[in-house]
Amino acid sequence: MRQALTLAAKGEGFVEPNPMVGCVIVKNGEVIGSGYHTRYGAAHAEIEALRNAAARRPETDLAGATCYVTLEPCSHYGKTPPCAEAVINSGIRRVVAATGDPNPLVSGKGFALLRQAGISVTENVLREEAEYLNAPYLMRLTQNRPWVHAKWAMTLDGRLASKTRSSQWISGEEARKTVHQLRSRMDAVITGIGTVINDDPLLTVRLSEPDRIGSKTPLRIVMDSGGSVSPDCRLVQTAKEVPVLIVTKKELPPEKDKTLKESGCEILRLPGDHADQCRLLLQNLAERKMTNVLLEGGCGLFGTFFDLSCIDEIHAFVSPKLIGGSSAVPVIGGDGIAAMPLAVRLAAPEVRLLGEDIYVHGRLR
Repeated sequence: MRQALTLAAKGEGFVEPNPMVGCVIVKNGEVIGSGYHTRYGAAHAEIEALRNAAARRPETDLAGATCYVTLEPCSHYGKTPPCAEAVINSGIRRVVAATGDPNPLVSGKGFALLRQAGISVTENVLREEAEYLNAPYLMRLTQNRPWVHAKWAMTLDGRLASKTRSSQWISGEEARKTVHQLRSRMDAVITGIGTVINDDPLLTVRLSEPDRIGSKTPLRIVMDSGGSVSPDCRLVQTAKEVPVLIVTKKELPPEKDKTLKESGCEILRLPGDHADQCRLLLQNLAERKMTNVLLEGGCGLFGTFFDLSCIDEIHAFVSPKLIGGSSAVPVIGGDGIAAMPLAVRLAAPEVRLLGEDIYVHGRLR
């Protein structure tokens, strides 16, 4: 099962909105086939493992073999036929699964189909590890929102920008390349109107050709309650090449609405205050089957999502620079935590050097 989980992780960033799944087939104590779900729309892990077994050991009969799979085999027709049926027809007599699939189209039906065919099924082997691996997928299905990553670059004294809102560039070239790699795995990048006005960012994936293989083009989202985004900003000017969604509260003036739409922008009106809009946006993105989204904004945006307990994973780039100033921009605004014992911690944080910058990455407990 650990081998299957290792294989499954190779699909990260390529298989969404599907889960990452790995599969290992064993007979007489020997691995005779393995595979994983490589990309959305491609064959599922069980099918890849069966094909691999046939290619590696064409003379081997699978009758009596055991299939170790990290997620319950699907039982419905989607982009591919049901994996449960393929397992049944292969002659495999035992399936060991790490966890069930909460997808309503599966949710126990795959296990039931296997058992009805006389196949022995063992569930919950390394379940915690499997659920950790597919936490973004499980979040979307069970909480009706994507997994939210927050990325920022800050100075050593904890500032996103100086008192004049100057922020380019805090981090170095190696850190910025890592940010583009991070974006390439996302379904959407969310920013605030303040960042758009102050920095005029593109928020696109800019990698060299070898690094772009299999990368995504995330939807760029602007939280703009007041409808103050300029048609001349770079996001709007490039909306026909890379999609842009503008989230606003009030109805835009007809001429501005027409200009933004003709530029290629989608307008989404959401009611309520900033927190309500952020919450409703996440629900909307889940309905669009988005699994991973990235926050790249200012302290207001980070503060709202933090206060909503809707930040799941942190990517912080700390530069060995000091800018000082009580009016310089902090990282996380909002109400925050009242007492240090209540501070949110990172679980098993990863810390490494990227050039002169320190990269701190981890999930929030």
